[in-house]
Amino acid sequence: MQTNLDDIRKDLGVCMQYDVLFDHMTTKEHLLLYGQIKAPHWLNLGPMDRVLIRPRLAIQGLTNRVGTLSGGMKRKLSISIAFIGGSHLVVLDEPTTGVDPCSRRSIWDIVIQNKKRHTIIMSTHHLDEAEMLSDRIAFLERGGLKCCGSPFYLKDKLGQGYKLTLTKKVLSDF
Repeated sequence: MQTNLDDIRKDLGVCMQYDVLFDHMTTKEHLLLYGQIKAPHWLNLGPMDRVLIRPRLAIQGLTNRVGTLSGGMKRKLSISIAFIGGSHLVVLDEPTTGVDPCSRRSIWDIVIQNKKRHTIIMSTHHLDEAEMLSDRIAFLERGGLKCCGSPFYLKDKLGQGYKLTLTKKVLSDF
């Protein structure tokens, strides 16, 4: 791994929990900047919209400054940057953090579309999100693996839902 860092960088895409975006730059400028850093060879393959944008997601307002975008659009931009350059392995660290329900669902669609062509490792605190998007789920506790399996396997072995037991205490007369 240490001897092929250039190859690893070409094959790895990352979307951090917090957006690494510049408010004064446009969406298109971000895609060009990160595309040039990640995969300069891609920019020579054809028009930018075909090479960088269309295969990933439709970002509205390519000429809008990032500072004017909603939180959901910023997350979509960060996620699209992670997929630039044909990354085979994409790591998404809490990709739906801080977005509204519509943007969250839109991000799910992006992940579902791309999981056929990429290996995606995603962290989330939302169990419904993990169940919807994952082929395998791993639960971590204090840095260690607690359990791992398909959503169906984990539901079968661990059950689902909560059990609540109530005990009524009989109060004596005052």
